[in-house]
Amino acid sequence: MLEALTETTAPTPDAAVIWLHGLGADGYDFSPIVPQLGLPAEARVRFIFPHAPEMPVTLNGGYVMRAWYDIVEPNLSARVDMAGIQHSVDLIDELVAAQRAESVVAERIILAGFSQGGVIALHAALRARHAFGGVMALSTYLPMHPDLHAPAGLPVFQAHGELDEMVPISAAIQARNWLTQAGCEVTWQQYAMAHAVCAEEIGAIGRWLTKRVC
Repeated sequence: MLEALTETTAPTPDAAVIWLHGLGADGYDFSPIVPQLGLPAEARVRFIFPHAPEMPVTLNGGYVMRAWYDIVEPNLSARVDMAGIQHSVDLIDELVAAQRAESVVAERIILAGFSQGGVIALHAALRARHAFGGVMALSTYLPMHPDLHAPAGLPVFQAHGELDEMVPISAAIQARNWLTQAGCEVTWQQYAMAHAVCAEEIGAIGRWLTKRVC
């Protein structure tokens, strides 16, 4: 199973958020955000921040770094590493199973991810045999039209930067359209930022998350 940081907002959590970092980062990337979310005192949430496996990334000259899958060229929809994506989805499924073994039902599990991590979070939710509590898709995309099997009404919080040069906002809009066509309930936010997360976005995440874990 993936190594991960774990933080809880209260004893005996009854909800979980599995939050995946982006390319070259690690689980420490988003853990400082938890206190900034403004969750109510009664929220009993376990946050899991896994570290992606280390692998050579073709686009970065084969440099070994933490990555959820390989990226071959700047065109994110070309020569997609679907085998790598599926492998990471399998790893996330193990984390989900561990939470369910701790008596957290699937409907109280949120998958979240930034950039590459968001791709994995979306793919894991869209291929699951059970309904998750929702997905947070931050500055991310879907590399190709997915084989969508998500339960109708899957809540998705999707946020993107208008100035993002790494994952163009057009790619996020395409993903939003696919998710909407599949019957997901997409909450869309866009901000005047690059490939990042801003304070206004963190506030919006906290409000969206509160509705699903309280």
